[in-house]
Amino acid sequence: MTKFNPELMRGSLDLMVLSVLASGRKYGYLLQQDLREASRGLVDVQAGTLYPLLHRLESDKLIRCKWDDSTGRRRKWYELTEAGRKRLSAQAREWHEYAECLHNMLVPVMEANPRPA
Repeated sequence: MTKFNPELMRGSLDLMVLSVLASGRKYGYLLQQDLREASRGLVDVQAGTLYPLLHRLESDKLIRCKWDDSTGRRRKWYELTEAGRKRLSAQAREWHEYAECLHNMLVPVMEANPRPA
């Protein structure tokens, strides 16, 4: 499998990050690893993309951050807010409907042009 085209991910990266944070608070590098793992290696978000996104989500009050050094290293931990949980839930439903619509439109194309073996 190849990694997803960044253009395909552009509209859903917020949703991916909120989704990974739904399982609990994480610091940046751990969030990158969990995104990669949850996507089976198809999503590899670079720090230059991730950190500005996290700052924007924090500005929008969808996540909050807190510095902590209890692990022996000072790290900035991110977690969902209640507003973030609500946004995640609403966007997950909306994205699912969108993906289903797109799937239905593309099935005839995929059936007409199957992948080479």
